[in-house]
Amino acid sequence: MDSSHPSPPKHVPLLSLLKEHFGFTSFRPLQEEIIRDALDGRDVVALLPTGGGKSLCFQLPALARPGLTVVVSPLIALMKDQVDALQANGIAATFLNSSLDSNESRARLRGLHRGDYRLLYIAPERLMLSGCLSDLQGWQVNLLAIDEAHCISEWGHDFRPEYRRLVELRERFPSLPIMALTATATERVRDDICTILRLRNPGRYLASFNRPNLTYRVLAKANPFEQVLAVLRTQSQESGIVYCQSRKTAESVAERLQAQGIKAQPYHAGLTGKERTHHQELFLRDEVQVICATIAFGMGIDKPNVRFIIHYDLPKNLESYYQETGRAGRDGLPSECLLLFSAGDTVKQYRFINEKPDIQEQQIARTQLQQMVQYAECPTCRRAKLLQYFGENFDSEKCQACDNCLSPRDVFDGTEDACTILSCVGQIRGKSGFGVGLNHVIEVLTGANTEKVRRWGHERLNAYGSGKNIHTRPEWAAISRELIRLGYLQQTTEPFTILELTAQGRGFLRERPPIILTKPMSAPERKKSPAGNLAHDEALFNHLRQLRKTLADERDVPAYVVFSDVALRQMAREYPTNEREFLQISGVGKQKLQEFGTVFLSAIADHMETHPSQNFPKEPSPPPPPLLSSRKKQLGNTVQETLRCFRLGDSVVQIANQRGLVNSTIYGHLEQAIQAGEPVDINRLLPPDQHAQIAAAFAQTGFGNLTGAKELLGDLYDYGQLRIFRALHGKKPHE
Repeated sequence: MDSSHPSPPKHVPLLSLLKEHFGFTSFRPLQEEIIRDALDGRDVVALLPTGGGKSLCFQLPALARPGLTVVVSPLIALMKDQVDALQANGIAATFLNSSLDSNESRARLRGLHRGDYRLLYIAPERLMLSGCLSDLQGWQVNLLAIDEAHCISEWGHDFRPEYRRLVELRERFPSLPIMALTATATERVRDDICTILRLRNPGRYLASFNRPNLTYRVLAKANPFEQVLAVLRTQSQESGIVYCQSRKTAESVAERLQAQGIKAQPYHAGLTGKERTHHQELFLRDEVQVICATIAFGMGIDKPNVRFIIHYDLPKNLESYYQETGRAGRDGLPSECLLLFSAGDTVKQYRFINEKPDIQEQQIARTQLQQMVQYAECPTCRRAKLLQYFGENFDSEKCQACDNCLSPRDVFDGTEDACTILSCVGQIRGKSGFGVGLNHVIEVLTGANTEKVRRWGHERLNAYGSGKNIHTRPEWAAISRELIRLGYLQQTTEPFTILELTAQGRGFLRERPPIILTKPMSAPERKKSPAGNLAHDEALFNHLRQLRKTLADERDVPAYVVFSDVALRQMAREYPTNEREFLQISGVGKQKLQEFGTVFLSAIADHMETHPSQNFPKEPSPPPPPLLSSRKKQLGNTVQETLRCFRLGDSVVQIANQRGLVNSTIYGHLEQAIQAGEPVDINRLLPPDQHAQIAAAFAQTGFGNLTGAKELLGDLYDYGQLRIFRALHGKKPHE
C-alpha cells in the first residue's frame, strides 16, 4: 500500500478524463490544483463550500492511475448516491457500510480483492476494523480521501469520536497520501485536521464561502404557513426544503401542504429509520416536492436541483444556517433562501440554551444566537454579513441578490428613541447596582407590572413607562438590538445575558448627536433575482424532465444521476440534433452519450416536429464562484504581504517557504496583484523571450484551457507562470 502502486504519468490528460467521464470541459476553482497535488502524492486539506465540487477532487485522480482510492464518509445515504452517479458515468465504484447484508458485503470484498473497483466508499468504523486494515494492504490503495474532515475536531460543528481513530492509518501506512475535505471549518478546525491526521506539509486550499447563485431573504414572521405557500407559488414543481425547529412543526407543515395539493413529507428523528429513508428517496427522485425537516435532514443528500430553502424557525447559529442554505442550488442555477424571523423564536432559543447543564456551553450558545439575530435584523448586505462571519470580505457594497440590496429598508431619525433606551439601561444599573437582560429593560420601558419590576423598585425610575405609547414591545426590542449592532449597547454572556451601556453609549447620552436607525423589518416586495434562469424552451424542458424521471425509475436511481437540470435546460435551449452536438451539453460524457444519447435526441426531434424551435439571445457563461483570494479593488492582507516580499527581492519559492504556503498560492497572489493594476516586475517571473512560445500555446488552446497549454509546453513552464502570462495580457479564463 505504501509504495507498490505505479507512479502516475508526469502529465496526466486531466481535461480529456474530465470530459469523457463527467461531461465537463473545465474545472471549478481550485479543483485542478488539488488534483495535481494528489497525483504528486502530496497531502492536501481543502475547504470547498457545498456545491464547490469536492467529490471530483478525489474521483478524477482515481481514474488517472491504477489502484484504489478509499473515501471515508460518515454519510451512509450519500455513499449510495455517489456510487450510483459514478456507475452511471461508467466508473467502477462501490461502498461498504451497515446497510448491506452479509452476502452483498462478501461479494463486494471479493471484487476489491480482484481489483475490480477504482473507488471504495466506507464508513470510518468499518474501515478501522482489524480485518479491513489487513485487506487494505492487498488492495493497492493510492489515496485516502477523508470527507467531512471537520468531524475529527472537537471544535467542529459535527465532532465524531470514531474519526479520531483515522490517525492510526498514518502510523500503519506512513507513505499513503491523505486528502482531507470539508465544506465548513474555521481556521482552528482546519489546524486541528492537519495536526490530528499528521498531514505532512499539506497543500492548503481555501475557496470562497460565497454562493453567488443564492438569493438571501429575511421576512418578518407573520402567518408563516401562508408565507411558505407564497414561495411555493413562485416555485411551481421545483424542489425545496422547509426547516423547522421541532418535529411537531415539521409534521404539521407537511400535513397542511398536503391538504393544499402539494407533495410534501416530514423528516425528523421521531420517524423510524425506514420512514426517513423512504421519504428521502421520494424527495431525491422528485416524487415529493417539499421535505419539511428538522436539522436531521440534509447532511446525507446529494440532490443538486434544490431550488429553495425556507427556515420556518430561527436557526441556532450562523454556521447551521449557512450549511442548510448551502443545500440549495448545488447545480449552480439560481435558488432562494428565505428565513422567517420572529423575536418570539429568539425567546424560545434562549429557553433551550438555559436548559443546557454546562455553563460554558450556555455562554457559547448565547453568543452564537446573538450573531444569528444580528444577521436576521441587519439592514446591510446579507451576503457580506454572512461571509464576514467566516472571515471573508465581500468586495462590493451591494450583492443585488439579497432583500436588503434589492429592497433597502427605510431609515428614520432615532435620536430620541436611542436616548430613551440608553437612559433606561443606565437608570436600572444606577438603581440596582447590577445589569438586567433585554426583556426586563423593555418591561420597564413599557410600564409592565411584573414581580421583578416591583421587587427591584424599577417602577419608581423616571424611565418607567417612558416608551409605552411610542413603540410596541417588539419594536423596542428591534431598536435595542440595532443599538447593540451599532456599539451603543453590549450584551454579555457570563454567566447570564446582561444589557450594558458601552463607552460609546455613555458618550451619546452626554452629547446627544443625531443617530439614524433602520425601521424594523416588514415583508418586502418579492423581486426576481437578477441572476435569473437561463432562457429555454419550457415545454421541451418539462418533456425532458419527465423522460429523465422514467429512465431514472427504470434504473432505480435519483433523477439527477441521469442528467442535471442544468443539462436539461441546455438541451431545451440548444436543440441538439446529433451526437456531436449532444456531447457539447454540460454533463454529457462518453458513457452518458452511449446510454442516453439516442433516446434524448429522439425526444428532442419529436418535440421539434410539433413545436417550432425558439431563438434565445446569446448569454455569456456565468463566472465561476470567486475564490477567497479573488481579485479585489483593494487586495487582502495576505496578497499584500506576498507583494511586499516580492518587491523586496524574494523569489516565489522563498516567499512560499517563509509563509508556509505552496508555490501555486504565491503565483495566485501575484496574479491578483497584476489584475488589480499593481506594478509587478514581470521579467522576474517570466523573461520577455519566453512570451512568444507561451502565446503560441494559448493561441492553440484558448486562454480558458490552462491544462491544454501546459501539456503543449511540457516541463518548460509551470502553471503559475502560465497564469501570470494570462494575467499580464489581461485575459480571463473564459476568453
